[in-house]
Amino acid sequence: MQSKAATVEEYIKQLPPERQEAIRAIREVILKNLDKDYQQVMQCGMIGYVVPHSVYPDGYPSGPRQPLPFVGLASQKNHLSLHLMCLYSQIEQEKWFFNEWEKSGKKLDMGKCCVLANKLEGFALDVIGKMIRRMPVKKYVEYYEASLQQNAIAKVERSAARKATSKSTQTKVKSRAKSV
Repeated sequence: MQSKAATVEEYIKQLPPERQEAIRAIREVILKNLDKDYQQVMQCGMIGYVVPHSVYPDGYPSGPRQPLPFVGLASQKNHLSLHLMCLYSQIEQEKWFFNEWEKSGKKLDMGKCCVLANKLEGFALDVIGKMIRRMPVKKYVEYYEASLQQNAIAKVERSAARKATSKSTQTKVKSRAKSV
């Protein structure tokens, strides 16, 4: 469930005490390691750390009015979630992250870029801090733009493959029709 809180403090105050403690601790690690050009906001009903429009005017393509998201932190119904957008489609960053998390001895529950845990103890806070510190705004924007280019190339390649497949399929259908 998304929060309707307008500020980070309001968001945290709405949480049960044990969740407040966990969110504050994770937030402290993020803020301690965050490049000065990122901005803390409420975004998508959670605490967000974004590249502001003053730094990256294009914003997020699915909603250019939205600043480019970097990290999201939320208390969900059954877990805490940490969205590390800097890992999405970044193979070298993922490898580093998985390796460091494994060294921490903590179990990793993760989707494409979202780390989940039921309690604060489920997060490898030192690894999270290092990951955030590894990704200053300039580097993150470079990764993001490279990812956009890769996606555009892949889209063109998929389109060409579909056209080639549909032409060969049409040829097979025509040849079957002639043989009938």
